Amino acid sequence: MEIGRGKSGRRAYALDEIGIVPSRRTRDPEEVSISWQIDAYRFDLPVVVSPMDSVVSPKTAIEIGRLGGLAVLDLEGLWTRYEDPASLLAEVTELQGEAATRRLQEIYTAPIRDDLIGSRIAEVRDAGVTTAVRLSPQRTVQHHKAVIEAGVDIFVIRGTTVSAEHVSGRAEPLNLKQFIYELDVPVVVGGCATYTAALHLMRTGAAGVLVGFGGGSGHTTRTVLGVAVPMATAIADVAAARRDYLDESGGRYVHVVADGGMTHSGDIAKAIACGADAVMVGSPLARASEAPGQGYHWGSEAHHGELPRGARVEVGTIGTMAEILHGPSSVADGSMNLMGALKRTMATAGYSDIKEFQRVEVVVAPHTR
Repeated sequence: MEIGRGKSGRRAYALDEIGIVPSRRTRDPEEVSISWQIDAYRFDLPVVVSPMDSVVSPKTAIEIGRLGGLAVLDLEGLWTRYEDPASLLAEVTELQGEAATRRLQEIYTAPIRDDLIGSRIAEVRDAGVTTAVRLSPQRTVQHHKAVIEAGVDIFVIRGTTVSAEHVSGRAEPLNLKQFIYELDVPVVVGGCATYTAALHLMRTGAAGVLVGFGGGSGHTTRTVLGVAVPMATAIADVAAARRDYLDESGGRYVHVVADGGMTHSGDIAKAIACGADAVMVGSPLARASEAPGQGYHWGSEAHHGELPRGARVEVGTIGTMAEILHGPSSVADGSMNLMGALKRTMATAGYSDIKEFQRVEVVVAPHTR
């Protein structure tokens, strides 16, 4: 598509712009499976909860695991900087306007402690649920030994954009391929948003790739950096890379996890319809009564010391984590009973599991919400 005489660009689509097409058959929602598996770990729900302090604490990670999902604890967050961050979390909810960003920057300058990394991982692991943690590429080399020694199950390397070929003249960049090869745990990396970037990440040996730039409702990357790729197109492109890498590698399947921009149950269904194996969500569960943010939501981009690319947003509280994931719902806007809605979508379209549902027909549809 021509933008002007000197520049052209491909038309890309957001999840809001597509619709799912039912097939010739329907199913009973109770006969639909929404489970998925990455490496040796199987989950009842295709939900990975985003590593954000407003959503995931050791306590909520345990609860989400017991509900059938996977929560990722941010090892660059408050839980590894402070023995008890409860008072700081409460303070963040009371800040007004730009003061919130300034205070977040101050709070997150405290050093990350390896002893707290170990104790937080142990707390989740000892509860008997799958333990997943996140570090940024910049911090991975410094802290990964403490993570592995603590017995983590899944290691997530997540940033706004993660590439397999980072170039730096100031410091030795993380060699993803070598790093992943030397680890004994599955590694999920991202974000990425293009076929080529995803294919290169898959070739590093990653077990999963995050699609998108995360952040969702509190993200300002598009405004600050001008970087944006609509999620429907991004997921479909990365799913195509997964298919081609499967052939290239002789059968190695890399899981695709859609990360960011999914606030309603319909968004989750459409992300999977575009090719995702699971979704990473934050704001839907930031609205849970157990969430550490107490009705407020922010990500790691919101407290960047030099260039914040996120905001602390008020999302309110609508119910428990169990109600948001499994219902019953008391609202009609797709913010509760997310998994019940996904099952019903798949049943309406006639598909019995996630893999089958990835083949569902979709159409470009005008946004009406």
